[in-house]
Amino acid sequence: MLPAEVSVFIAGGGPFGLTLASELGRRGVPVALVDPKDGTTRNVQANATQARTMEHYRRLGFADEVRALGMPPDFPTDIAYFTRFAKHELARFSLPSSRDARSLVKTLSGSWSAAELPHRCNQKFIEPVLRRHAERLPGVSVNFGWRLTQFEVLDNGVRVRAEPAAGGAPRTVSARYPVGADGPRSLVRQRLGIRYTGETGVTRDFAGGRMIAVYCRIPRFYAELPHAPAWMNVNFNRERRCFMPALDGKDEFAFHTQLKAHEDEAGVTDASAAAMVQQAIGAPLGVEVLARGAWTAGHSLVAERFGAGRVFIGGDAAHLFTPTGGLGYNTAVEDAVNLGWKLAAVLKGQAGPRLLESYDAERRPLALRNTAYARGFADSLGIEPPPEIEDDSPAGVAARRRAGEHFARHGAAEFNIPGITFGGRYDGSPAIVSDGSAPPPDSANVYVPTACPGGRPPHLWLGDGRSLFDTFGFEWTLLRLGKDDGVEFQGEARRLGLELSIVDVKTQEARELYAAELSLIRPDQITAWRGNDARAAATVLAKLTGRG
Repeated sequence: MLPAEVSVFIAGGGPFGLTLASELGRRGVPVALVDPKDGTTRNVQANATQARTMEHYRRLGFADEVRALGMPPDFPTDIAYFTRFAKHELARFSLPSSRDARSLVKTLSGSWSAAELPHRCNQKFIEPVLRRHAERLPGVSVNFGWRLTQFEVLDNGVRVRAEPAAGGAPRTVSARYPVGADGPRSLVRQRLGIRYTGETGVTRDFAGGRMIAVYCRIPRFYAELPHAPAWMNVNFNRERRCFMPALDGKDEFAFHTQLKAHEDEAGVTDASAAAMVQQAIGAPLGVEVLARGAWTAGHSLVAERFGAGRVFIGGDAAHLFTPTGGLGYNTAVEDAVNLGWKLAAVLKGQAGPRLLESYDAERRPLALRNTAYARGFADSLGIEPPPEIEDDSPAGVAARRRAGEHFARHGAAEFNIPGITFGGRYDGSPAIVSDGSAPPPDSANVYVPTACPGGRPPHLWLGDGRSLFDTFGFEWTLLRLGKDDGVEFQGEARRLGLELSIVDVKTQEARELYAAELSLIRPDQITAWRGNDARAAATVLAKLTGRG
């Protein structure tokens, strides 16, 4: 039964809503979450958990649990491009298995110095983990089978009406803050009068138009095909283009193809969907359709605001991507991480309400940045195949060579993205104290570690084998890298009721990375301030908590 009163009411139980529930619940904030589905998604959706998201799952305590999901531990996470899966391989971008990623991560430096590497696993397997961990937290009420139907904003809170999705008596819940995590058709966003801005309806030869998703089983796929296994299988021909990630590394796949002008999604049956998969394979392998549905590619949409007053939105309610680069789901998780600590700090009296203004100031520019990157990847993927691409002729060989060169470049550009993953920044935010330094240029495929306030702290592995990030507290962390003891920050944090962890890392490597005596890390593991002494602690913390 839904509680009658909570601090935060979340409409939507996808990655954004469930992660937000965990962020709040871990901080002792009472939460109610509703979602009209009868459980976490059964549809095959996002397939790539980027390294920054895995770092947040590590912070929340379940990165290892997520990394154990999906494909076998020794299955390669390569991205391979073909004319058809049983025909010509055009290019391949090789990436490590989940087993290799566990050991490889401790050997990397520079752009890929990280606590975690990416993990390739479908969202349908990850959402149950997010749900289970949220439900374990005291004060968190997760209610699938319920939908938000209306809300009324009052002086000091909101009154929410929720109803059982299958019919039944409605219930009224009082909350201090409601959050719309209710997807692209968000009732919350629409009731606030907030519109999407950006591009929609973009058409391309592929990754722009009406798509059919087919969750299928192909028992003989790896036994019959002449190529090495890959996680992501992409084909390039004029009859049936698709991308098809492996789900379990055995026989289950998520097939996505764009409908041709003469094809009507309403007329697609299980039999015709199976035939589409067989066209992409280029061999008459048996295909069992487990589920299917239509969706639209070609979106690069961001809400004009991420909330109004005490009502907030995030995830697909706030931004909608074409899924190239796997950026939609990962952007949604970071929305939740950003909003969660701020709501908790305000509710617990540790910060002023103005802190919440920084959510839109920080996350909306990141959504604009990330949708632009995804659009560029889609443009590159959506080029039109030449007529001779499958011909057994010198012209066909030459066409395949050119296509292979293009997709070799494309694969590296789309799937080696430390700059996108780690390089998102909150410069100019009211919840950042600038030191006047300039960050490195934003680049998709290169990340330059920097402690310039506003971005992810530089990572390093400590002498005892731990990640530096594992030493951070769940709330605020003061890194002491030199002689200053930061005592002023400790005293001011106590006065404000902030939980502040002190971490000493007095190595030459750390001092060079952070380029300061002290660095203050926010609860979302963002560098908030750095300096060579702590005398400005009161002013710094007043600004960072929405009081200055």
